[in-house]
Amino acid sequence: MNFPKPNQHSGPMAGHVRKGRVFKSPLASTGKLTMGNWIKDDFPDLLWPALVLSEQGNGSIRQFVKWQKAVQEGLAHYGEVPWIAEVLDGRLSHLAALDLRFPEASAIAVEEAHRHGLLSEGVRSALASYPNLPAPWIIGDSEVAPPKQADLDLIHDALLSVLRDSHREALLKCLRTWSAVQAGTFSADAQTIEFLKDYPGDLVSRAASDSVVRAYWGAHKTLLQVEDPKHFDEAIKWARAFWGANSMIFRCIRTGEVESPDNGPIESVDGKPDGQAASAVRSDQTEPIAMPTGGENLRGFTMDVMSSFVEALETAPADLYANERQEVISGLVSRAGRDVMAALGAPELWCLEHGAHIGRMLVETKIYLHWMARQDPAIYRQFKDYGAGKAKLYARISDELPDDARTEGFRESIDELQRLSYNHDVVDHRTVDTRDTFAEGKSIRSMAEETGLLDFYRQAYSLSSGVVHSEWWSVETHVMEPCLNVLHGMHLIPSLSLNPGGNVELAITWVDQFHSLARAGLDILGTDAGAVNAAFAWVNADDDSTETPDNVGLVP
Repeated sequence: MNFPKPNQHSGPMAGHVRKGRVFKSPLASTGKLTMGNWIKDDFPDLLWPALVLSEQGNGSIRQFVKWQKAVQEGLAHYGEVPWIAEVLDGRLSHLAALDLRFPEASAIAVEEAHRHGLLSEGVRSALASYPNLPAPWIIGDSEVAPPKQADLDLIHDALLSVLRDSHREALLKCLRTWSAVQAGTFSADAQTIEFLKDYPGDLVSRAASDSVVRAYWGAHKTLLQVEDPKHFDEAIKWARAFWGANSMIFRCIRTGEVESPDNGPIESVDGKPDGQAASAVRSDQTEPIAMPTGGENLRGFTMDVMSSFVEALETAPADLYANERQEVISGLVSRAGRDVMAALGAPELWCLEHGAHIGRMLVETKIYLHWMARQDPAIYRQFKDYGAGKAKLYARISDELPDDARTEGFRESIDELQRLSYNHDVVDHRTVDTRDTFAEGKSIRSMAEETGLLDFYRQAYSLSSGVVHSEWWSVETHVMEPCLNVLHGMHLIPSLSLNPGGNVELAITWVDQFHSLARAGLDILGTDAGAVNAAFAWVNADDDSTETPDNVGLVP
C-alpha cells in the first residue's frame, strides 16, 4: 500500500497529511483504516465459548477443538469440508447457518457438545437469559427466562475475563484457526505457522503467539467482509439484541458507588436503578446566602429536572450497541444542566454581562440536538471524532511549551488530552479537523436555518457571543463517567457528581430552556414514554395544577 507523504512539516501537526483544514496521519489518509470494536460486534457471537472458558477455565478450549473435529467428521459426507470448517469457529450466527444448510447439523453439534462437557446446566441457563439467541437449539429444553444471579455472575465474568486477559481473548479468536487446521484447509506463511504449531502450550512464545492469533483473526474477518459485505449481518443483528437486553438486565454502576466506603454491595441487577444514584445530584448542595427573592427554588428545581432526565434514560431500554447517539445527546443535555446549576448557585451571574455564556450555550445545544436529529446517525460518531481530534491537537500544542514553562502536573494534563483523543498508542489514526464545527465546517447559523430556528439563533445566540462550543473531549471529561458495569459495553453515562461552585427573570429563562432541552433530548432518543412519565411524574402533577410551581414557567 502506498502511503501519502506528509505535507505538514512544522507546528503541532508535523508529519500529517493536510487537506484543507483536516489533518490525517499517513496511514489514516489512505482511507483504508477502520478501527473496530470486537467486544461490541463479536463478543456476543462468541458468547457460548466465552461462557465455557469462564466456567471451566482456559483448558476447556481443548474440548472445543475436539468438538470441532467430531462435528466435522459427522458432516463429512456432505463433501463441503472448507465451508463446514469455516463456520465451526464458535460463533452462534455461524452455527445457525450450519443448521440451515444441513438438517442433522444441530443434533450432531449438540450431542458432541454434551459429550465434551461444553453445555453444562450453568452455560445453557446463561444463554437462555437472552431472547433472539442465534441457534437457540443449542440450549436444548431450556426456556428463555429472566436470568438468575448465577447466570448474571457467569455472563459478567465471561466478558470481564476477555477484557482483562488477552490470552483468553486469543483462545477465543483461535477457534477458527484450529477448525481450519483440523480440516486441512488452513494456510499461512512459515513464520505464522512457526508461532502457532505449539500454541498455546509453549509458554515462552505464548505472548507473541497471542498477538499473531489476534492479528490473524482480525485480518481474516476483514477478508470475509471484503468478499461479502453482508457476511456478519446476522452477527451484528444479534449483537444489537445482546446489548439491548443487557440494558434491561443490568443497571448502570457509577464510580462513586464502588469507591465510597459508605456504599455496601450493589444488590440491584435487574436493570432498575435503586433510587440512590438518580437522586444523588440533589444531595449535599447548599444554596448561597444572598439569594434574590423569587429565585430561591430555581437551582433545586433544575437539579430535579436533571435527576429525572437521567432516571428516564436509565430505566428505559437503551441501544448499548450503537451508543454514540445516546451518549452525545445525554452528554450535551447534562453539560447544559450542570452549567445552569452552577450559574444558579451564583446570583452575581444572573445578568447578561456575566451570564451571556449560559444563554448562548443553551441556544447552541438546542440547535445541535435538533440539527443532528435530522442527519444520518453517523453524525453522532462524527461529533465525537471531531472532539477527539481537537484533544489530539491541544495535546500537541501543549507539548510545545519549553520545560521551564511547565508547571507541576503539566505532563499529566498532556497525557489526559492524549487519552481523550482516543488515538491508538501505536497506530496514529486520529484525524484533526480544524474547521469551525464538527459538521464539516457548517456554521451554527446554517444549522439553525435548516431546522427552522434562525430567528431563535438571531435573537438569542448572536446576542450572547463568546461562549464555549461543547466539543466532545470537554463534555466527556467534565460531564460523563464510565459505567462500571462491564456488561453495558463500557458506555459512558452522565455523572451525577456536581462540582461546587440578580436578574430572576433571566435565571428563569435558563431553567425553562434546560427543561425544554431535557424533554427534547428524551423525545429525539425515542425514550420509552412510560419511563419518561414516571421520571417526570412530579412535573406532570404540577402541570395539572392552576399555578406554576416556584414561579418557574415550564416549557413542554
